[in-house]
Amino acid sequence: MSILVHAALAPRPLALPFPETLIRAGLSGFPSPAQDYEGRTLDLNERLVKRPSSTFFMAVTGDSMETFGMQDGDILVVDRSLEPRPGQILAALVDGEVIVKRYELIGNRPYLCSGNPRYAPIPLGNCDCQVWGVVRSMIHEYPV
Repeated sequence: MSILVHAALAPRPLALPFPETLIRAGLSGFPSPAQDYEGRTLDLNERLVKRPSSTFFMAVTGDSMETFGMQDGDILVVDRSLEPRPGQILAALVDGEVIVKRYELIGNRPYLCSGNPRYAPIPLGNCDCQVWGVVRSMIHEYPV
């Protein structure tokens, strides 16, 4: 991760059309045609940034979290107000390097783990670690 950008404290609302229609990953029949015209909107700031004063964005570099769906270039929405719990993805400063890893307990000992088996779990008892926040969501852009 190389980019740290704080969320705006009072972003300008930008509500975009958000149809009621659910998108399916497989074929399972016809949705109701009336579902398309509900008039709902979606504001990504409101949806992704729950606590603006404690939220920042970071860009992912590397391949250590691909199993968890994180690709090089993805943008993370990180909330520093959340208390880290096992199973959550964290942004942390470990031995002077900013990393993103999943917080896990292995044998009741805390570790930061990659989603890629090429990278060994990092035992937190043996390093200097400062948790920056919990990853609340991720933005992935497809090449178009």
